[in-house]
Amino acid sequence: MSEEQAGAPATKSVDIRGILAALPHRYPMLLVDRVRSLELGERIHAVKAVSFNEQFFQGHFPGRPIMPGVLQIEALAQAAGILAVETLELAGTGKLVYFMSIDEAKFRNPVEPGVLLDLEAGFVQKRARVCKFWGKASVEGKVTCEVNFTAMIADAPA
Repeated sequence: MSEEQAGAPATKSVDIRGILAALPHRYPMLLVDRVRSLELGERIHAVKAVSFNEQFFQGHFPGRPIMPGVLQIEALAQAAGILAVETLELAGTGKLVYFMSIDEAKFRNPVEPGVLLDLEAGFVQKRARVCKFWGKASVEGKVTCEVNFTAMIADAPA
Protein backbone atom coordinates (compact mmCIF):
# COMPACT_ATOMS: atom_id res chain seq x y z
CA MET A 1 0.00 0.00 0.00
CA SER A 2 1.44 3.38 -0.99
CA GLU A 3 1.70 6.30 1.43
CA GLU A 4 -0.99 8.15 -0.52
CA GLN A 5 -3.35 5.21 -0.15
CA ALA A 6 -2.59 4.99 3.57
CA GLY A 7 -3.96 8.51 4.11
CA ALA A 8 -0.67 10.44 3.94
CA PRO A 9 -1.03 13.78 2.15
CA ALA A 10 0.03 13.82 -1.50
CA THR A 11 3.21 15.80 -2.15
CA LYS A 12 4.32 17.45 -5.34
CA SER A 13 7.14 19.63 -6.58
CA VAL A 14 6.67 22.86 -8.52
CA ASP A 15 9.05 24.26 -11.13
CA ILE A 16 9.55 27.91 -12.02
CA ARG A 17 6.60 27.92 -14.45
CA GLY A 18 4.27 26.83 -11.66
CA ILE A 19 5.77 29.42 -9.29
CA LEU A 20 5.20 32.19 -11.86
CA ALA A 21 1.61 31.00 -12.29
CA ALA A 22 1.00 31.08 -8.51
CA LEU A 23 2.71 34.38 -7.63
CA PRO A 24 2.52 37.85 -9.18
CA HIS A 25 6.13 38.58 -8.15
CA ARG A 26 8.80 39.03 -10.81
CA TYR A 27 12.49 39.96 -10.85
CA PRO A 28 13.94 41.36 -8.66
CA MET A 29 11.28 40.53 -6.04
CA LEU A 30 10.65 36.87 -6.86
CA LEU A 31 12.48 35.04 -4.06
CA VAL A 32 11.44 31.41 -4.65
CA ASP A 33 13.30 29.39 -7.29
CA ARG A 34 11.84 25.91 -6.80
CA VAL A 35 9.35 24.03 -4.67
CA ARG A 36 10.84 20.73 -3.55
CA SER A 37 7.67 19.48 -1.89
CA LEU A 38 4.18 20.75 -1.25
CA GLU A 39 1.59 18.97 0.88
CA LEU A 40 -1.75 20.57 0.07
CA GLY A 41 -3.35 22.04 3.17
CA GLU A 42 -0.25 21.41 5.28
CA ARG A 43 3.24 22.61 4.37
CA ILE A 44 5.73 23.58 1.69
CA HIS A 45 9.49 23.19 1.26
CA ALA A 46 10.89 25.64 -1.29
CA VAL A 47 14.39 26.84 -2.19
CA LYS A 48 15.97 30.21 -2.95
CA ALA A 49 19.39 30.13 -4.64
CA VAL A 50 21.22 33.06 -3.04
CA SER A 51 23.62 34.59 -5.58
CA PHE A 52 26.17 37.35 -5.18
CA ASN A 53 24.48 38.98 -8.19
CA GLU A 54 21.43 39.90 -6.08
CA GLN A 55 20.97 43.68 -6.04
CA PHE A 56 20.77 43.97 -2.25
CA PHE A 57 24.31 42.60 -1.76
CA GLN A 58 25.74 45.80 -3.28
CA GLY A 59 24.80 47.74 -0.15
CA HIS A 60 24.16 45.08 2.52
CA PHE A 61 27.03 45.10 3.38
CA PRO A 62 30.03 46.06 1.22
CA GLY A 63 32.87 43.74 2.22
CA ARG A 64 30.51 41.42 4.18
CA PRO A 65 27.48 40.55 2.01
CA ILE A 66 24.50 39.31 4.05
CA MET A 67 20.93 38.72 2.87
CA PRO A 68 18.63 41.11 4.76
CA GLY A 69 16.37 39.40 7.29
CA VAL A 70 13.28 41.09 5.89
CA LEU A 71 13.99 39.44 2.54
CA GLN A 72 14.23 36.06 4.25
CA ILE A 73 10.76 36.71 5.68
CA GLU A 74 9.52 37.82 2.24
CA ALA A 75 10.88 34.59 0.72
CA LEU A 76 9.05 32.57 3.40
CA ALA A 77 5.86 34.55 2.74
CA GLN A 78 6.13 33.87 -0.99
CA ALA A 79 6.53 30.15 -0.30
CA ALA A 80 3.47 30.29 1.97
CA GLY A 81 1.64 32.19 -0.77
CA ILE A 82 2.29 29.32 -3.18
CA LEU A 83 1.00 26.88 -0.54
CA ALA A 84 -2.17 28.98 -0.09
CA VAL A 85 -2.77 29.40 -3.84
CA GLU A 86 -2.35 25.67 -4.45
CA THR A 87 -4.37 24.58 -1.41
CA LEU A 88 -7.24 27.03 -1.93
CA GLU A 89 -7.17 26.57 -5.73
CA LEU A 90 -6.70 30.31 -6.37
CA ALA A 91 -4.54 30.10 -9.52
CA GLY A 92 -6.16 32.07 -12.34
CA THR A 93 -8.80 33.65 -10.09
CA GLY A 94 -7.09 37.05 -9.82
CA LYS A 95 -6.86 36.67 -6.04
CA LEU A 96 -3.65 37.69 -4.28
CA VAL A 97 -2.15 36.76 -0.92
CA TYR A 98 -1.23 39.90 1.09
CA PHE A 99 0.80 40.19 4.31
CA MET A 100 -1.28 41.31 7.30
CA SER A 101 1.15 40.79 10.18
CA ILE A 102 4.56 39.44 11.10
CA ASP A 103 5.00 37.99 14.59
CA GLU A 104 7.86 36.57 16.60
CA ALA A 105 10.53 37.04 13.91
CA LYS A 106 13.90 35.73 15.02
CA PHE A 107 17.13 35.86 13.05
CA ARG A 108 19.57 33.14 14.05
CA ASN A 109 22.41 33.10 11.51
CA PRO A 110 23.49 35.22 8.52
CA VAL A 111 22.77 34.15 4.94
CA GLU A 112 25.71 34.75 2.61
CA PRO A 113 25.92 34.48 -1.17
CA GLY A 114 26.49 31.09 -2.77
CA VAL A 115 24.05 29.04 -0.69
CA LEU A 116 20.68 27.39 -1.13
CA LEU A 117 18.23 28.88 1.35
CA ASP A 118 15.67 26.27 2.39
CA LEU A 119 12.25 27.77 2.98
CA GLU A 120 9.75 25.78 5.01
CA ALA A 121 6.29 27.10 5.82
CA GLY A 122 3.00 25.66 6.92
CA PHE A 123 -0.52 26.51 7.93
CA VAL A 124 -1.27 27.33 11.55
CA GLN A 125 -4.84 28.35 10.68
CA LYS A 126 -6.65 28.25 7.34
CA ARG A 127 -9.79 30.22 6.52
CA ALA A 128 -11.30 31.42 3.26
CA ARG A 129 -9.95 35.00 3.59
CA VAL A 130 -7.27 34.92 6.30
CA CYS A 131 -4.53 32.35 6.88
CA LYS A 132 -1.86 32.10 9.57
CA PHE A 133 1.49 30.47 8.86
CA TRP A 134 4.73 29.45 10.53
CA GLY A 135 7.98 29.78 8.62
CA LYS A 136 11.57 28.65 8.99
CA ALA A 137 14.54 29.42 6.73
CA SER A 138 17.78 27.46 6.94
CA VAL A 139 21.07 26.80 5.19
CA GLU A 140 22.40 23.22 5.33
CA GLY A 141 20.18 22.49 8.32
CA LYS A 142 21.26 25.58 10.26
CA VAL A 143 18.28 27.84 11.03
CA THR A 144 18.67 31.42 9.81
CA CYS A 145 15.17 32.81 10.45
CA GLU A 146 11.95 31.78 12.20
CA VAL A 147 8.68 33.69 11.98
CA ASN A 148 4.91 33.50 12.29
CA PHE A 149 2.80 35.60 9.97
CA THR A 150 -0.74 36.23 8.82
CA ALA A 151 -1.93 36.81 5.25
CA MET A 152 -5.18 37.94 3.66
CA ILE A 153 -6.68 36.57 0.44
CA ALA A 154 -8.09 39.47 -1.58
CA ASP A 155 -8.79 40.73 -5.07
CA ALA A 156 -5.96 42.44 -6.90
CA PRO A 157 -6.21 46.24 -6.94
CA ALA A 158 -8.10 47.69 -9.89
